Amino acid sequence: MTGVRGAALTGHRRPAVGLAAGDRRRTWPWRRAALAVTVVAAAGLPFVLPPYRLFQVTLVLVYAVALLGLDLVVGHSGQISLGHGAFFGVGAYVAAVMIGRLGLPYPVTLPAAALVTYGLGWAAGLPALRLRGLYLAVVTFSVAVVLPPLLKRFPEVTGGAMGMPVATPRGAWLDDDQWIYFLVLATAAVAVAGIRNLTRSRGGRALTAIRQHPAAAEVLGMQAASHLTRAFAWSAMYAGVAGALHTWTTGFVAPDTFTLSLSITLLAGAVIGGLATPAGPLLGALVVTAVPAAARELNPAAPGLVSGLLIVVVVYAAPTGLAGLLRRAAAAVAGRLPAGRRS
Repeated sequence: MTGVRGAALTGHRRPAVGLAAGDRRRTWPWRRAALAVTVVAAAGLPFVLPPYRLFQVTLVLVYAVALLGLDLVVGHSGQISLGHGAFFGVGAYVAAVMIGRLGLPYPVTLPAAALVTYGLGWAAGLPALRLRGLYLAVVTFSVAVVLPPLLKRFPEVTGGAMGMPVATPRGAWLDDDQWIYFLVLATAAVAVAGIRNLTRSRGGRALTAIRQHPAAAEVLGMQAASHLTRAFAWSAMYAGVAGALHTWTTGFVAPDTFTLSLSITLLAGAVIGGLATPAGPLLGALVVTAVPAAARELNPAAPGLVSGLLIVVVVYAAPTGLAGLLRRAAAAVAGRLPAGRRS
């Protein structure tokens, strides 16, 4: 008994008890049913949705992959990054150049984008050795600002300010939009499994400990700088993979697509969806994709206003994001939490 308690206290065998420390107790009362419904819905959507709606759903999955990586830095590490739009853009351009300029097959572009952005993320994470909080946000902010002008300086490679069209993947037995959807869905499933394994590993628990109690974590021998740098690298890699998927989906890249506003949109999606939660990236991606599109159909000038108001409302009404709100609602329905209780 003493050994088990000691292992629980040190965190080497299992995470410490408590939601903030990565508690693995069930917080969603219908996990298997929800998973089954999600799988069935994901498999059937391409056959019931029109092409444009399927394209929008595919974009939701693309942004969900990017938010999975961003959540690793913001949610699990407690840092602020305003540069993930740049990593997203680098991944998109790596895929576009390899397909459009070099004529390489599209499956090769995914690992190439992952490797390139992992290296860039490692380099961008080096300031984590000395900087924290807003100072680190300023460094990543500069990365997002520099990328679009840099892409415009090499028109013979990137297409310049006018951008570059790219051939999208074509399916043999399915329509092109259905084939792309299943490719993105499979990649997103692998990305979710990867993040889950990463956050439950020793390094993931160390990130949580560093975020909660940096001094105590350092006393226990956890090297904060090393863990944060690796987190930045993995996070940038996810953004780069999402960028490559974006190129597959849209068939076009342009520098003005990957401006600072994209980085801010991704950060807003991570906060709205819910930080350090399994469903947060998907919910955040759904919001940042669907809400501006719906607002644009009503008024072309409305998306920015609607998105800003939504962030304010969600942060005020649900500080833990939409994922936390749904979790509390499900617990109330299941009788595990009184409906009027606030957490």
